[in-house]
Amino acid sequence: MLVLGPSQVEELLDPDELIDALATAMADLSAGRAHAPDRIAVLVPQQDGLLATMPAHVPSTGTLMTKLVSLFPRNARTALPTHQALIVAFDEETGEPAALLDGTVITTVRTAAGSALSTKLLAREDASVLAVLGTGVQARSHARALSRVRPVREIRLAGRDPAKAVTLAEELSVRLGIEVRPAVSYKQALDGADLVAAATHTIEPVVRRGWLAPGAHITSVGFNPAGREIDDETVADALVCVESRQVALAPFPAGSNDLLQPIRDGLITPEHIHAELGELVAGTRPGRTSAEQITLYKSVGVAVQDAAAAALVIAAARERGVGEEITLR
Repeated sequence: MLVLGPSQVEELLDPDELIDALATAMADLSAGRAHAPDRIAVLVPQQDGLLATMPAHVPSTGTLMTKLVSLFPRNARTALPTHQALIVAFDEETGEPAALLDGTVITTVRTAAGSALSTKLLAREDASVLAVLGTGVQARSHARALSRVRPVREIRLAGRDPAKAVTLAEELSVRLGIEVRPAVSYKQALDGADLVAAATHTIEPVVRRGWLAPGAHITSVGFNPAGREIDDETVADALVCVESRQVALAPFPAGSNDLLQPIRDGLITPEHIHAELGELVAGTRPGRTSAEQITLYKSVGVAVQDAAAAALVIAAARERGVGEEITLR
């Protein structure tokens, strides 16, 4: 069995290849050619944490895998990530364990790559001002990923901790060669932004309709069982896209409060979800219809994305002779 650590995974995972691989995987999922059941989780109430399992089979890449991912929000106060994960890949012909690899890096990179894919499919071609809401690993990853698919010339960064926003803004300015400015509030960050990347653990919405510029494209990846990132008015007005209708509308721990709560309150119906990413990729559903339209990609994370990323990493590792081979028996 091939074993790959986080630094090896990061080295082997090409972000541009991943965006293309996700497009194929999402099209497979929407067409029924790939399978990923709703994630299940055990709760760790004393730490506000959970441990979830996310299996998937993507025949087009020969990938059969499962991800084990923990979410411990209190780690934000420490040096540990809030999300930590392992991925185990199996031989799809025999079921034999084939690879064990770090899933924390994959989760970070594939989540942002999914948002980048949605941006390619839904954002205006000339979108150049990006608001990043949050200061954690996903904020960093989204700033990098969205800048790959649109001509971003300015990034505004806002979070709960102003000092973290300043530090991350300085880091990203150097890394990306783009003007990155810390904002004093979420509202200030959103003012005039063409692109919005929300990656928070908020309870109260950080994206509000009155703060949005016409024609903005929003990506929302934050997850908090007790809250939501996007307000009702934004959801109601937006062209809404998800990875999977089934998963987005499933109960906790799979679905999205951003969609389930306004459905519960009668503000929208499930039919308000316009498209899945895979339907946009395949062209079976249209995307943006006007420059003024607000578009929203609400991500909850699906395992076919992890499978697509794992397939790229494993193939690159075997081609380059990277990783350690171990025998289980």
